[in-house]
Amino acid sequence: MEHILKNDQISVALTSEGGSFTSIAANGREYLWQGDPSVWSGQAPICFPICGGLRDNHAVTASGKEINLARHGFARKQEFEFVDGDDTSAAFKLKSSPELFEQYPFDFELVARYAIDGTKLTVSYEVTNKGDEDMPFFIGGHPGFACPLDEGEQYSDYMLRFEADEAEKLCCAVPSTGLIDVENRVDNPMVGRELPLTHELFDFAETIFDVLNSRVVELVKKDEEKGVRVSFPDMPYLIVWSKPEGDFVAIEPWGGLSTCSDEDDVFESKRGCLVAKPGETVVRGFTVEVF
Repeated sequence: MEHILKNDQISVALTSEGGSFTSIAANGREYLWQGDPSVWSGQAPICFPICGGLRDNHAVTASGKEINLARHGFARKQEFEFVDGDDTSAAFKLKSSPELFEQYPFDFELVARYAIDGTKLTVSYEVTNKGDEDMPFFIGGHPGFACPLDEGEQYSDYMLRFEADEAEKLCCAVPSTGLIDVENRVDNPMVGRELPLTHELFDFAETIFDVLNSRVVELVKKDEEKGVRVSFPDMPYLIVWSKPEGDFVAIEPWGGLSTCSDEDDVFESKRGCLVAKPGETVVRGFTVEVF
C-alpha cells in the first residue's frame, strides 16, 4: 500500500513494500531517484539488520548463533505492516518471522516512522528487542537522490558539500567481495569540503567515510543554492554511491559498515554494532531537507 504525506511545501510518498519512501516532491521538482531496473531499481531502502555485507554473507554471534544475510539485510525486500498515519506522519512495522529467523535468529520489531515539517522529512527507525537475550544489529538509510535535479543540467553541475573537513585518505571496497580494506587507503577525492560529482567517480566503487567528522552533507548545484540536505547526528558512517550510468547519487548514513579487513566474523565485533537489551527499543534516523 501507499501513503502520502503532504503539506503546502512538500509531498512524500511512502510504501509498505520495504517500508520506505518513493518520492520527495517540492518546489516543482522530484528530488528522489525514481528507479531504473537496468541501472538500480532501489530508491531509499532500509539497511537492516546489517549495513553493507558480511564476509561470505555469514557471521556468528558471540553466543554462537549463526547469521546468514545478503547485502544490506532483508528489510528492504519485506512487506511492512501499515501502523498509522495522517497528512504529516506515518509508520510501518516489520516483525520477525520463522523465515527471517533463519537468517537472523532474533525476535525483533522494526518500526519505520516518517514525518514532514516544512520542507523537511524526518526518518526514524525504532528497533525493539522482543526476545529474552541481548540482540546485536545494525541500521542505516540508503536514499538515492536525483542528479541532476532539473532538465538541461549535467551530473557534473553538482557536488556534495560537507559541514567539516574530512580525512585525506579513505578506505575502499574490494571489488570482488564488496568488503572493506581499511589498511590500504586511497586519496580522498574531495576538494576542501566539497566533493565534485562525475560519473567517473563511481567507475570503481563507492566512497566510504569510515572516519567521519561531518554529520550534515548537502547535494547542491554549483554556484546555486538548490538541492538536498541530509543530517544524521547519530549515524557514525557515510557511504556515497552511484552507478556510472545513473542520474542519481546515494547519500547513505549508516550505523555500521561491511565487514572490514581487520575484523573477524563475530557479529558483535563489527564496527558500530548496536545491542538492544530484552524489551529495549533503540532509535536511529536522519532527516532530509530540500531547498
